[in-house]
Amino acid sequence: MSLPTELLYSKEHTWAREEGSDVRVGLTKFALEELGDIVFVELPEIGAEIEMNEPFGSVESVKTVSELYAPISGRVVEINEAVQDSPESVNESPFDQGWFIVIEPTKDEELDELLSADEYESLISE
Repeated sequence: MSLPTELLYSKEHTWAREEGSDVRVGLTKFALEELGDIVFVELPEIGAEIEMNEPFGSVESVKTVSELYAPISGRVVEINEAVQDSPESVNESPFDQGWFIVIEPTKDEELDELLSADEYESLISE
């Protein structure tokens, strides 16, 4: 599997893209392959405070309902309403249109705890 190298990854299968001082978050292709087609997405409200490794929302697929875990702590400053209206976009474009939230980090040092593409590749190939 070819992973975008500019992203950081969590052990809970979310990706994080630094965009200035904010961080955009989505679900990895590996997680989507495990889940199957996403049919419903539940996201937090703008302004919600989220904690690293704690649930911030959920996705429902044809197989199961899974919680989404925050890769870092912070305040939600944007949500992708398009994925709530068209959840299939998560499967179709997980690293572009299929993102979930944008976080204003409260603990920048948490980014250092995330995995590089190579480290994540090693994790999912075990």
